[in-house]
Amino acid sequence: MRYPYFFDRAPTIWMHDPLAGFLGAAVGGLIEYRYIDAVKLAGHSCPTVAAAWLLTRRALRALYGEAIPERGAIRVELREPRDQGVSGVIGNVAALITGAAGDTGFKGIAGRFDRRNLLSFGVELPAELRFTRVDTGAAVDATADIRQVPGEPSVMALLQRCTTGDVTADELQRFGELWQVRVRRLLLEHADDAEIFAVRPAARSEAAVAEPA
Repeated sequence: MRYPYFFDRAPTIWMHDPLAGFLGAAVGGLIEYRYIDAVKLAGHSCPTVAAAWLLTRRALRALYGEAIPERGAIRVELREPRDQGVSGVIGNVAALITGAAGDTGFKGIAGRFDRRNLLSFGVELPAELRFTRVDTGAAVDATADIRQVPGEPSVMALLQRCTTGDVTADELQRFGELWQVRVRRLLLEHADDAEIFAVRPAARSEAAVAEPA
């Protein structure tokens, strides 16, 4: 698979997945997620996918500090309904990293590793997303404002032409290159920009704390 060089330079995210360790899928349950994994999941790379990647990364840092986050032990809630705008894409990227799932998630083994009902849409929130640690109830609200990183001026005009088929092969290639410029800037220049990726503590949720296994 050939893809833009900067995908490999984007920040990676390490997770500890007890289920992966238990079933021998990853030594010690340690898994490194890379931006290309989100691209493969979504089937494309765009500012929304990049923003969801970076916002989830920043939220996990706020919740766990320097410790490696535990996959499967994080509740993810989105303010928008699953079928509105790009909330589905954002939810999928966050779910990839955190392991959170809806009612179709993994049911667990002997009462452990249950991933169900950790991903919710259409929740009343003051921010775009909320991430909550199931073990402690600690939570953060997170919002991305990628309007501060505008795309190339000619992209939209090229997009309109591409959707009608009124373009040459060179123009189509050029559109793809220009489309990724904004993604590259987000991933490489603004990954730790708190003004774009805002994460703030939320009220601790006692209801989110899991019962001892």
